[in-house]
Amino acid sequence: MVRVLPVLYVLAFVILILAGFMVIPLLISLWIEDAATTAHQKSIGITSLAGLVLWAITRRHKRELQTRDGFLLVSLVWTALPAFATLPLLMQLPGLSFTDAYFETVSGLTTSGATVLTGLDQLPASINLWRGLLIWLGGMGIIVLAVAILPLLGVGGSQVFKAETPGPMKDNKLTPRITQTAKGLWLVYLFITVACVLSMKLAGMNWVDAFMHAFSTMGLGGFSTHDDSFGYFNSPAIEAVTIVFMLIAGINFATHFLLFRGAGLGVYRRDPEVPLFLAVMAVSVVGIAVYLLVRGAYPDFWTALRFSAFNVVSIATTTGFANTDFNLWPAFAPVLMLFLSCFSTCSGSTGGGIKMIRARLMFHQALREMTRIVHPRAQIPVKVSGVTVENNIIFAVLAFMLMYGGTVIAATMLLSLSDLDIVTAFSATIACINNMGPGLNQVGPATTYAVLTDFQTWICTIVMLLGRLELFTLVVVFTPSFWRR
Repeated sequence: MVRVLPVLYVLAFVILILAGFMVIPLLISLWIEDAATTAHQKSIGITSLAGLVLWAITRRHKRELQTRDGFLLVSLVWTALPAFATLPLLMQLPGLSFTDAYFETVSGLTTSGATVLTGLDQLPASINLWRGLLIWLGGMGIIVLAVAILPLLGVGGSQVFKAETPGPMKDNKLTPRITQTAKGLWLVYLFITVACVLSMKLAGMNWVDAFMHAFSTMGLGGFSTHDDSFGYFNSPAIEAVTIVFMLIAGINFATHFLLFRGAGLGVYRRDPEVPLFLAVMAVSVVGIAVYLLVRGAYPDFWTALRFSAFNVVSIATTTGFANTDFNLWPAFAPVLMLFLSCFSTCSGSTGGGIKMIRARLMFHQALREMTRIVHPRAQIPVKVSGVTVENNIIFAVLAFMLMYGGTVIAATMLLSLSDLDIVTAFSATIACINNMGPGLNQVGPATTYAVLTDFQTWICTIVMLLGRLELFTLVVVFTPSFWRR
């Protein structure tokens, strides 16, 4: 308990930060006079009270966080905050169960975008914006925001930042102080979000839709204010703007940060992931467009290219928007899109999945092993952008891939055991572990996860959390060695 109390002390402030963000939908509700004002007021009161009580209990126990504390704090934040985030939904939507509400908010904070809600067009605007705000907060990680204020609380943030930021090569600091890094990343994130909002408004959205979809786009989450998602707008201009910002959000924000500090556009060319990421997107978009045209899904190439570009980029970047029901396309296309969602996004982006850098490392490792078969005594280093990658990183990536594959198999089998058809079970698992949202069959882009039973919903919820925290961060807390002195 002595070890846990300092972590709970910081958790109290993170809960209070969440309560502060709850004020935003409250102000919007008061401004436009929608029906959710009371729900937001009560939610702020309950969340603030919980944070203050926890702070009062633990305020004598603050100290510098150690590595294990960082992992515990991240795990607690990503499991506790969704519970408080359910309050506006539960109070405004009385027929919604806690299981479904928790799934919805976990989906938001993990930037998955899988939803159990229907009738989105009739929901109060402030409730929809709250859902979008959860994705925006989860996109960069509310923990990183907390890191920026941890020194003010008398605790350091380096270990927390290391536990939260995704990717296998995350120890390089962008600024001498980790808090400056966190602040810098959030400023870049905020700046690009504002640009996205303005671009969507100029492309034809109203302000509510522009804010909601900008939040979802920058977080690569996929929540929408409409049941038909981007099919509601039927606008090539809006889709083109969204494609650009989905691609931006799929790139490592550390690279964007370096650009903002004056490194020049060459920083993207030198990034070990960006050129390959953009190449995979371009080839996949054109390839699937040609495939859809040949299979007769669309009458001409430009129509096929429009729908291919939006949906391929959306799914590959793990956003989850759709402007058509791609579940009805010939099977090869949606299955390939699910495969792309596993590895396309860059580490340090707001996307999910294995990440491009891990896929690249595994490719180089496979080549090294094949060479060793022929030349057993050869010393063959794995290099990325001319830099030798240490074997301990390779081993960590191999362990991650084993856990990723094992989680996919276990979750698919559990969902299948609970009488879910295998296509739905597998695609839902891939969609959740990659934090991508829509799957295929019963959980396709034209349907919701409301068809799942409570047991199936909790399986998907756990898988979303595992995917967002990249497996190790959450699983390590449950190992006996974590709690030994």
